[in-house]
Amino acid sequence: MTATTVATTTGTSVSTRTLLTAAVATTPVWALVSLAQVFTRDGFDLTRHPLSALATGSLGWIQIANFLVVGALMIAGSFGLRRVLSGKPGGTWAPRLLMVNGIGMLAAGVFVMDPADGFPVGTPAGMPAAMSWHSILHMASGSVSFIALAAAGFVLGRHFSRAGARGLAIASRFAGVAVIVGNGWAMTGGRAGSLTLAVGVTTAMAWISLVAARLRKSA
Repeated sequence: MTATTVATTTGTSVSTRTLLTAAVATTPVWALVSLAQVFTRDGFDLTRHPLSALATGSLGWIQIANFLVVGALMIAGSFGLRRVLSGKPGGTWAPRLLMVNGIGMLAAGVFVMDPADGFPVGTPAGMPAAMSWHSILHMASGSVSFIALAAAGFVLGRHFSRAGARGLAIASRFAGVAVIVGNGWAMTGGRAGSLTLAVGVTTAMAWISLVAARLRKSA
């Protein structure tokens, strides 16, 4: 092996690790920025208001930036995942689904939901009589993002099952179920639905970050 080949291989490996690091960073960034606002924004109640509502009001730019940064990190991470899983079970669809998830988050940051149910402070209680076009697009983007995230969990479950890693396969499928249950409960108007949605999505994102960290070690 020539020095040039070694340098090229090493550079590719470093690049792959960098991309996977982006996926690792998605959950800490999302959780820290969101939770900081949950506990400091006046009038916000996570049992009533979805994290997306933080993108409204004078400080909404913080959560908008959170959506955009985390979406970009997830897209970058999907390329790293594609490299390390190439030719393996789930190696095609897991990266694609994470890319769709990232694109959905970008769109959710661009198209902001309407103020509702008393947040930001001064907004009338209850939901608006009609949704704006950008709120409709936000909901659609979020739904696509959630579906892709849940599906990625199941695809990774298949990957780990084929690899004989039963525990990791179970955890991956649990992550997918967490998104479905959390979002499903919120969609039915269940009590504290916005909280269950946040927990379900963050749980799945955390698992993706852990998987990326695991794959990064072998990249």
